[in-house]
Amino acid sequence: MTMTDELLQRYRATLPSFLSPYYADPIAIDHGSGSYVWDLDGNRYLDFFGGVLTTMIGHDHPAVTAAVQEQAAKVMHTSTLYLSEPMIEFAEAVAEASGIPDARVYFTPSGSEANDAALLLASSYRKSNQFLAIRNSYHGRVFSAQAITSHSSWRSTSHSGLQVSFVHGPYKLRSPFRDLDDDAFADACVDDLVQVLDMTSAGDVAAMIAEPIQGVGGFATPPDNLFGRMGKELSNRGILFIADEVQTGWGRTGDHFWGYQAHDIVPDMLTFAKGVGNGITLAGVVARADIMDSINVLQFSTFGGNPLSAAAGLATLRTVQNEGLQDNAKAMGERFAAAMTPVADATPWIAEMRGRGLMWAFECCEPGGIEPDKQRTGEFHEACKRHGLLVGKGGLYGNVVRLAPMLNVTADELDEGIEALRAAIADVS
Repeated sequence: MTMTDELLQRYRATLPSFLSPYYADPIAIDHGSGSYVWDLDGNRYLDFFGGVLTTMIGHDHPAVTAAVQEQAAKVMHTSTLYLSEPMIEFAEAVAEASGIPDARVYFTPSGSEANDAALLLASSYRKSNQFLAIRNSYHGRVFSAQAITSHSSWRSTSHSGLQVSFVHGPYKLRSPFRDLDDDAFADACVDDLVQVLDMTSAGDVAAMIAEPIQGVGGFATPPDNLFGRMGKELSNRGILFIADEVQTGWGRTGDHFWGYQAHDIVPDMLTFAKGVGNGITLAGVVARADIMDSINVLQFSTFGGNPLSAAAGLATLRTVQNEGLQDNAKAMGERFAAAMTPVADATPWIAEMRGRGLMWAFECCEPGGIEPDKQRTGEFHEACKRHGLLVGKGGLYGNVVRLAPMLNVTADELDEGIEALRAAIADVS
């Protein structure tokens, strides 16, 4: 029995059954460097998923590793009950980068908890438990975030203290409005929003939360300015807008630092997580001061913004800013699109290739239609592994393969991934 086989047995004997590793023969990642990881058997893989968009600037990045080691040697934990220079410095940097005026930052350990905090703030500020979310959305695994998740395969309960209505949004391929051009599609989504508000709300809706590009939903990418158009209707009714930037933040989309910036709108709040810690547990919510200060009872966070996480976050953010990684995401995204669009167009079972920057997805369907082909998706996923490439899956029906290379991926690394994808597609075809 190999060490990997033994680990798999221990995994299944100890962890809950609702957790499942990727691949028919799961891999045990031993170490990584840059865009590559090695398993316990010494096999090398090009990592185009980064632990679900979390290792954002490469494994064992020198700046992040040094910052974590230096901080760990000083103090690893204090909580928000004490002044912490790393936490405060990182909060200042995030507030400045957010684009939200008079911003305040509250740190949490995960994106789920960041979205939970945003819901708490909105309900407190607006004195309402009514929310709007987008169809095909995913916002986390905590109880409140499950209520605003419109993804039956990821929603484990329907019980909630929130009243949530779901409106049409980015997932055009399966929308009843899919045959419309982008402008008409956006107009139809706004009309749907108005009807939902008029028909299902009791007035005084607290907020609408939306992912600028839907992550678990298969990187469903809306027309630019969709949420700006929706935002005008929200603003007319005093409804807050929350941008869930857990997967789209920090320059990932290439064209913008935040996904919301493609939509001619400034959110009242944004949530972040994943990539900014480059693997360290780090998340939070940014809100206008008047919204953040609407909670007037004592609060604190045990692990949010702890010195170790803050040091990693600051090192990651400064690397993104100082090394032009947003520009690299844009250039490498254009290189990827130019290489892979003709391949996707020529493959009958790829119904749609979508994304921007360094967020790309292939939706796998029965040839000639949009009937999900989950089996072929699994074969595609496995074929990528055989060719040394790690990618993710997603989508409402589990029929989407997702790719998110490191923001500092090189042209040679990207081309290597493209060749692996082409070979995998040829295997499946």
